[in-house]
Amino acid sequence: MTLSAEARYTWGGDEFLFVEIAEGMSLEANFVSNSIANALEAKALDGIVDICPANASLLIRFNPDLLASSDLERTVRALEQEVRAATSQVLETRIVEIPVWYNDPYTNETGARFREGYHQRPDGNDLDYAAEVNGLADAAEFIKRHHESPWLVSMVGFVAGLPFLYQLVDRAEQLEVPKYLSPRTDTPALTIGHGGCFSCIYSVRGAGGYQMFGVAAAPIFDPSQSLSDFEDFMVFFKPGDIVKFKPVDEAEYRRIQAEVEAGTFTYRQSPIRFDVGAALADPDEYKVSLLEALNGI
Repeated sequence: MTLSAEARYTWGGDEFLFVEIAEGMSLEANFVSNSIANALEAKALDGIVDICPANASLLIRFNPDLLASSDLERTVRALEQEVRAATSQVLETRIVEIPVWYNDPYTNETGARFREGYHQRPDGNDLDYAAEVNGLADAAEFIKRHHESPWLVSMVGFVAGLPFLYQLVDRAEQLEVPKYLSPRTDTPALTIGHGGCFSCIYSVRGAGGYQMFGVAAAPIFDPSQSLSDFEDFMVFFKPGDIVKFKPVDEAEYRRIQAEVEAGTFTYRQSPIRFDVGAALADPDEYKVSLLEALNGI
């Protein structure tokens, strides 16, 4: 791995341990973060309140009356060394298909309201701008590039259930788009957003500064847990999930929404073993193997 020899450990008051794997996002750093988080969770230590893996770090909240800080740090450092020393960089996870209505009227109307004074480009929409800054012919080519390659859920947060998504392509081919000059005060729920190299799905309606490309057809945050995909937890995504966007038209979007309303919708998904080494060695070939797992359902 092209990482520093060890992470940086810092404390937040009496209840938080912050572990910084690297200063920037990479597949290697994200794998270390998620692997440490999974291993620590499996230990089920008394006193652990929450484990929050992020792009290249993790934050651990604990009860110091039940778990000494020195014991926690010793445990996490040992897990870090085990993860770094492992010859196999494989994460047990899943690939999920997310239906998206690209270039939809909801995000386009919102973008039009926040053009002047908020956005870099006063004419067109966010897709037109994204195509331009990536040197692509038009919005259609950008949409094609956006949905053809899978994305890694590198972390979940900011608002409840929102996934940050990192495109699994060669770094030189990653789509990159600046955020709005000033954040909007409104973003439709389930908007597909993009800022820098990260895509995301806005789980609820609210403020936001990412460029808007479309809307997902089904929820990713369900406090009522009315759908079967949310039986165990109200948040759908987990760090390490692999996402494949599927473009749908308005008719398919409406059909899926009707299934959601009826409580019968389920996401297409398949368990996979995500091999970081293989993904780095040949992104194009590995992308094919990931999509075969989903197509085989």
